[in-house]
Amino acid sequence: MSPGPVGAERLPELFRDPVYDGATDPRVVIDDDGRWWMLYTQRRANLEDAGPGVAWVHGSRIGVSVSDDGVAWQYEGTLEPSASGLFLTGGPPQASVDRTHWAPEVVHDGERWHMYLTEIDGIPDRWPGHARTIVEYVSDDLRAWTRIGPLALGSDRVIDAAVARTPDGLWRLWCKDEARDSVTVVASSPDLRAWRIDGVAVGGRPHEGPDVFELGGFWWMIVDEWRGMGVHRSGDGIHWMRQGGADAVILDALPAGGHGHHGAHVRAGEDVWFYFFGRAADAEPHAPGEDGRASAVHRVRLDVVDGVLVAR
Repeated sequence: MSPGPVGAERLPELFRDPVYDGATDPRVVIDDDGRWWMLYTQRRANLEDAGPGVAWVHGSRIGVSVSDDGVAWQYEGTLEPSASGLFLTGGPPQASVDRTHWAPEVVHDGERWHMYLTEIDGIPDRWPGHARTIVEYVSDDLRAWTRIGPLALGSDRVIDAAVARTPDGLWRLWCKDEARDSVTVVASSPDLRAWRIDGVAVGGRPHEGPDVFELGGFWWMIVDEWRGMGVHRSGDGIHWMRQGGADAVILDALPAGGHGHHGAHVRAGEDVWFYFFGRAADAEPHAPGEDGRASAVHRVRLDVVDGVLVAR
């Protein structure tokens, strides 16, 4: 499935990380004052001495940017480790990094913010063979985060959390389990404290970065298949059916080339926006070193037309 009428004029680069030019995995939320916050993985795309292999993808902090309208963004800094958890600093990222932070998921439970962050010890220079953990933090202001601890999700290869409360009243956490051939697994909880592992939610083709939300009378899960986004529909947020068949994707062709990667929704009034990342317009595909690494954040509006999720 094609993304619909999305052209170059409809997909501007909304944000590029001003430090390392590697903004990925964006998660946008809106606070009680109406301010938009983007938390994202700050890949070290332009760092010449990042290390061998894929070390530049690791060693990352969580970048933070703010906006009054969701379109014009101002970089605020990074979430840096403290004795109690993480805190937002406007200075440059710490030069010495001993832990990798990826893919923040941020939700509000009615009283405070929760962040579910993928953490990896050290700075691996290759993809396989390294334990990954999803760690919970809580905050009252999106600036200072108290570490609660890692979640027991039945695997040491879990990344990319998505969290939502489904119609049965339970909270659910979906994530990629690399130990299960990189499909989406799910756990449930009545209170965001005790989690029960429920097994595979969406199998089939390997994928990552699930995002789950309700729109137009259905529940939707969007996943990154590294060739565009797969879409799955549900009536209850529990049982899923793929939209359009096994090969159908959205956001499979961006104006700068390539396709959309790992994103998340935000609800603003009656609109649901989907923020995601793709190759930067001036990045050189397949170029050696940092020339091909730069990425940019985009957004599209999501709508449901005749029971089909479309990106406009």
